[in-house]
Amino acid sequence: MSQLASARKARPWWTAVVSGMASYIDASAIVSFGTAMVLYQAALGITPGEIGLASGGLTLGIAFGAIVGGRLGDRFGRRPVFTVTMVLIIGSAIALALATSFPMIMIAALLLGVATGADLPVSLSTISEAASDENRGKLIGFSHLLWAGGIIVCSFLSAGVASLGQFGAQILFVHIAAVAALVLIGRLTIPESTAWMVARDERRRGITTVRADRASVKDLLRGSYRAPFLGLLGFYALTNLAANTGGQFGSYLLVNAGGVDLQTATLIGLPFIPLGIIGALWFMKIADSPKRFTYFTIGAICWVASQLVYVFFGISLLTAIIAGLIGLIGTTFAFEGIMKVWTQEQFPTLLRTTAQGTIIAVARLLAAVLATATPLLVALSPNLFYLFLAVVIAAGCGIAWKVFRTRDRHDEFNSEVQQDMTPVA
Repeated sequence: MSQLASARKARPWWTAVVSGMASYIDASAIVSFGTAMVLYQAALGITPGEIGLASGGLTLGIAFGAIVGGRLGDRFGRRPVFTVTMVLIIGSAIALALATSFPMIMIAALLLGVATGADLPVSLSTISEAASDENRGKLIGFSHLLWAGGIIVCSFLSAGVASLGQFGAQILFVHIAAVAALVLIGRLTIPESTAWMVARDERRRGITTVRADRASVKDLLRGSYRAPFLGLLGFYALTNLAANTGGQFGSYLLVNAGGVDLQTATLIGLPFIPLGIIGALWFMKIADSPKRFTYFTIGAICWVASQLVYVFFGISLLTAIIAGLIGLIGTTFAFEGIMKVWTQEQFPTLLRTTAQGTIIAVARLLAAVLATATPLLVALSPNLFYLFLAVVIAAGCGIAWKVFRTRDRHDEFNSEVQQDMTPVA
């Protein structure tokens, strides 16, 4: 174990729960916003075009916030950033609940996106820096379980308020504000990251350890950090195209390309909820073990295969179930969970949230671009579209496999205390 890890006195699981709620709030904001806009459409006279603009504003806000929040977290500390972001989330959610016009909704959506996006990379680094070498992957994996929890809770909540009109939308946003308020109270009990404070102090005193010296954004594109940074950027950006498509257009594809009725299409995901929870717990179990790269390889193969089910056998209720079961293995072991673990372990303290924020931001932006063209691409050929997704997943996972087959066990927490005597150019 690193000297720094042995010196930490933070409560790892408490930090993981409170900081990991950033993932819960991120998922809640995305799921709730879509339902709330439909409810506001009739109540406030919002047009479909305005709903699209507001949804795009939320997505762009998350991307912008991830970049800005990540950099601020490395410059000024984890604690100030995740405190301010929670206050902004509370304020913007309340503003959305009280909104009476589209301009108010648009501004609040942008602020909600910026705040949730900025909170994500900082919260993940807070978790990883409170953990030990033995449980870091498990605790980061737990944040992904909370992300799934946000989707589940808000999906059921959305179904429950769907008939309540404007009041139903207000309930959804008040839920986000209430959770964020509780999280803010919990975060006031979490001290600043010891790792960040040590790195900052060493940098101020001119001590040339890796963690103190590697603080420039340019360092991400030089030396030993370039390969993992570009690898994670390509891996997550490409695989997220498929994941975002499945989440955002799953029902649309089943109805319009598979002839499945809407009610069945919306209910098909329910049996996968307990399986997804089991998968997340399984990932937590292997996230710190030498087996995780083997699991990643198996997951990558399964994820590509799940898209090929549609290519060779068409889109139907049966193929959706088969592809969903196979794809669940892929998303569990070869997607966001392992990306978060690798990102936290591959970069030094003063670049950790910058790297995480940039990776998240690029992926969200590319997903937004593909989403605008997805209906047109599906109309041209559903089979070719799924072939495209299979190729995209294969490319993304292939990039990660090439980079991390030799770097999977690298842990910057153990190496960054060394004297910085090697050039990075």
